[in-house]
Amino acid sequence: MMNRTEHFMAPLIAILFSAVLPAMGQTQVNERAQWFVDARFGMFIHWGIYSGAEGIWKGENHRHGNNYAEWIQYRNQIDQKEYLTLLDRFDWDAINPEQWVLLAKQSGMKYVTLTAKHHDGFALWDSQASHYDVAEFSHPKRDIVGELAAACQKHGLKLGLYYSHWVDWDHPYGWDHTKEITGISPEQYDQYWQEKVMPQMRELLTQYGPIGIIWFDMWIHHSQTVVTKTQLLQLKGLIRELQPDCLVNSRLGLSVEEDSDVDFQTLGDNQFGSQKKDFPWQSPGTVAHSWGFNTLDTQWKSTTSLLLSLINNVSLNGNFMLNIGPKANGEIPFEISQRLRDMGQWLKVNGDSIYGSHAFDLPRDQHDWGSITCKTKRTGTTLYLHVLHWPFHNQLYLTGVTTKPQTVYLLADKQKARLVFKHSVALTTINLPVTQPDPYVSVVVVEYGGHPDIVEGLVAKTRDGGFSLTPLNIAASSKQLSVQGPARQGTVPTHVTLRDSTHLQWRIYVDEPGSKTLDLSYSYQGQGRLSRTVFKAANATVSQAVIPTGKTVGEPRSNWIIDRFKSHRLGTVNFPESGYYDIDLDILPEQGEEVKFQWLWVR
Repeated sequence: MMNRTEHFMAPLIAILFSAVLPAMGQTQVNERAQWFVDARFGMFIHWGIYSGAEGIWKGENHRHGNNYAEWIQYRNQIDQKEYLTLLDRFDWDAINPEQWVLLAKQSGMKYVTLTAKHHDGFALWDSQASHYDVAEFSHPKRDIVGELAAACQKHGLKLGLYYSHWVDWDHPYGWDHTKEITGISPEQYDQYWQEKVMPQMRELLTQYGPIGIIWFDMWIHHSQTVVTKTQLLQLKGLIRELQPDCLVNSRLGLSVEEDSDVDFQTLGDNQFGSQKKDFPWQSPGTVAHSWGFNTLDTQWKSTTSLLLSLINNVSLNGNFMLNIGPKANGEIPFEISQRLRDMGQWLKVNGDSIYGSHAFDLPRDQHDWGSITCKTKRTGTTLYLHVLHWPFHNQLYLTGVTTKPQTVYLLADKQKARLVFKHSVALTTINLPVTQPDPYVSVVVVEYGGHPDIVEGLVAKTRDGGFSLTPLNIAASSKQLSVQGPARQGTVPTHVTLRDSTHLQWRIYVDEPGSKTLDLSYSYQGQGRLSRTVFKAANATVSQAVIPTGKTVGEPRSNWIIDRFKSHRLGTVNFPESGYYDIDLDILPEQGEEVKFQWLWVR
């Protein structure tokens, strides 16, 4: 990975009318990539000579804090002849790529991408363009790419191949970062390109049947590298010529904005989505931290966190490609295989909420209980509510959808027993069972006869029935706000610093009339007596002086003194009827003072 680290008639009619429509809201999906956005979940495989080192060379750990074991030749300055001795540790009789494919299938993955050539330049197939390959050094002679391709075809998974085109530590004119010192001419680099890259890519594209993805790994734009745009277009042109349906990712070195013929965007290593995108995109991620097997890597992510990464990406129109790093004997670490199988079991029950699903119209982080994915059919629209935080009072609030559902049920319930719900203009309240059906993430299905309407800009009702009004979900402000994220390990919370009079506004939907309490959290270190806050809603006004909050100790015995953020009771306001309400808050600091606003709580 990168170093830091995209068949007649009557049955056919029935199929057409029940088929899922192209993803609404994800409009920039070409015909090649339709299978990709339907699949959503794939496997990455980092395996090569480096797998024999297991992150350690001659008793020394990998020389970088990221512990990317596949970089050990470069990091630990290993001579190539010595590097090849790692192959003596490989058990060629035990290595079986079909087992990797079977695990991918058991895990609910729809495609597999293998590091056919990583940065060390070693090919995992019998390459005629370079003798630095697995066929030359395996006993008996092996072709791992060919074996994996056959297994993918046998078990119905798409084949992807990772190819390091920019970096190659084997070829004398391939790029490695020591050339930042020594330099390399464009003519020398092009010699590497024409002697190795183009011939090897031709081999991969012509010898192993249909290739679903060629996955490149140049993590910066070509303008910052030795690679030219002409070379990249030559490479992409070869793929389009030999395998027109093969997908190409943005780490080719061309962004999807620069070249619309690039099929999907690849985010950074273990970088997950934060906003909805109209074009296909993907996160490559690990179960621990390293990509190649590192025996010292124990940063295992939980099954829940991996599922949330998948769900989060799908809720924003994205894919997730999760990596395995097999050992030198082909064995997959237990911590990885167990988590993948657990994900596969979850997908057996809840896969409808992932495969072929896409983002919904509401903001991803609107609800505190989890995320929403969506599937649109000719018969209507289905929302999948992924509930990570099961409400303690067993009521789930869906805010912002103004269309009344036809039916609501749990995806895990084969009988589709209807859940009781109440719909009130912009709020659907769903009565949940006491026990959640899944220990990881439970899915509530909400079906509509058409595509449901929404209202934008509402603050959602929280799991405990209140409204948390923050700088992040504000509807309007009289001044441009600069939100300061959490600091000092989160002991200083997210807030905005206000030095001048500022008007803030939010919008909520109140489904049950009555009196609600108001609490305001802020930090104020001033000594003046003129700073004030003014709350207005439902024809009521509540004004209060800003009270100094003083300091506190963020971390005991660490000389960790920080400004205190403290909640203050403003009072109560009566909301006389159900409906939409604007919540207005004026924060009026005394001249020369500042108020650090955190949140306003209405319940």
